[in-house]
Amino acid sequence: MHQPTVGTVREYTLGDDDVPWVLGTHLTERCGPLARAPDGNRVLLIEAHGFARRLPYHHHKLTLVFAAMRRFRDRLSDAGYNVIYLKAETFGDALETFFAEHPDATLVTMRSPSYGSERRFRDLVADAGGDLRVCENELFVSTRGAFDEWADGAETFTHEQFYRWMRRESGVLMDGEEPVGGEWNFDDQNREFPPEEWEAPPAPSPEPDVVVEETAAWVESTFDTWGSTEGVRWPVTREGARDHLEHFLEHRLPAFGPYQDAMRTDDWAMAHSLLSAVLNIGLLHPLEVIEAVETAYHDRDTVSLPSAEGCIRQLLGWREFVRHVYRQTMPELASANQLEATASLPDFYWTGETGMNCLAETIGDVYDRGYAHHIQRLMVLANFATLWGVEPRELNEWFHATYVDAYHWVTTPNVVEMGQYAHGVFATKPYVSSANYVDRMSDYCADCRYDSDETTGEGACPFNALYWDFLARNEAKLRDNHRMRLMYSHVDAKREAGDLEAIREHVVDLRANVDDV
Repeated sequence: MHQPTVGTVREYTLGDDDVPWVLGTHLTERCGPLARAPDGNRVLLIEAHGFARRLPYHHHKLTLVFAAMRRFRDRLSDAGYNVIYLKAETFGDALETFFAEHPDATLVTMRSPSYGSERRFRDLVADAGGDLRVCENELFVSTRGAFDEWADGAETFTHEQFYRWMRRESGVLMDGEEPVGGEWNFDDQNREFPPEEWEAPPAPSPEPDVVVEETAAWVESTFDTWGSTEGVRWPVTREGARDHLEHFLEHRLPAFGPYQDAMRTDDWAMAHSLLSAVLNIGLLHPLEVIEAVETAYHDRDTVSLPSAEGCIRQLLGWREFVRHVYRQTMPELASANQLEATASLPDFYWTGETGMNCLAETIGDVYDRGYAHHIQRLMVLANFATLWGVEPRELNEWFHATYVDAYHWVTTPNVVEMGQYAHGVFATKPYVSSANYVDRMSDYCADCRYDSDETTGEGACPFNALYWDFLARNEAKLRDNHRMRLMYSHVDAKREAGDLEAIREHVVDLRANVDDV
């Protein structure tokens, strides 16, 4: 049974009247209350539809969640559990139905990482006349208590320090007290752009079964979704998720390390694992992925240490880190806006209709599959929105709706803090750039109508003028940041040369003609 290895999970047992309540993001019998329930035990799953009407969610996202729940229901039934599967508009409606039929029951569930969910579920169960026990969420590598002890009351956090602590505590990629290979982090070897002749490993593409096809058609007819309704290829079962993992280990992990930050036209997957969606609904446990990657490094000559470490850093480090930071800083993080950004998200984030090839390609990837990798998210989508001055909550909502792996605990620290520097709890500077970064790490600029080398004038890439304008208008807040000194030396040079006024005028024109950007 996989469960957290950093920190202690308080043990508990289930009585005859205890009923595991499995949420749609906890689809596992390998940990949590369901792992402790005897065969034949009652199990509750609630397929609530109301949340799916709150935003124009991606068609693939809703199909994935609902199909995975239905396949998990069937899996448990075949295994002999007494599955109570309720479909309702709201959780409250379903809980009233459940307790009317099972007044003796006490529901037992793992804590959802989304802020306020435990309180909301307790209130709904109480309103329905029932009882609820909430247990540690075991679908992470570290516990809440372990992080709190490590943080020791700190108000800001550093990912690298946390990551090293997790490595030491878990023993992953460690040689005694030292990291394997003598380095903690091989990020400087993860920033290459592949040669033109390099072909990305084929992305796994499981054929949808009858449940997926029926669910996809139902989602399309029931909800006002965004994104393509074709080509749903995400795993919806434990077996499919394991196949995805093995495909990554065999075909994609060897090339993952050097090219994980690269972006190529018509190459949506590159060498990425494509496992985040199934990890975030419980079909895989992060620890089993980490262990599999570490084993692949030791046992397969094709897997380099930078590739293995780069993948493990995202799971053992970043994923765990943002989960805890989210918990520590909510609800303030959700509404944080320290740069006082107020612009609306441009419509082309929804339509994809923009002359900026990097944005058009990335938004197209998201539209087609509900996915684009982390550099596209940070240095294309969030970068542009930050330079444009988009209000962070609006961009966060867009990410939440459009990505198959997006949940509030995932997007809020990644988008609001990392992407838009809105709080300051761990981001030490805004992650913004001119067109230079996109040109260096992608082939997007070659086929773009804009010139990545020009800042003003017709045909100049909007990233350039927006970048310098962003630095100028946020100078009072950012100049004293020691990590921004070099950038502000360039601002000073442009000011002395009299270039800032032309840049400002160009940005005013861009904003006035946003539909033509």
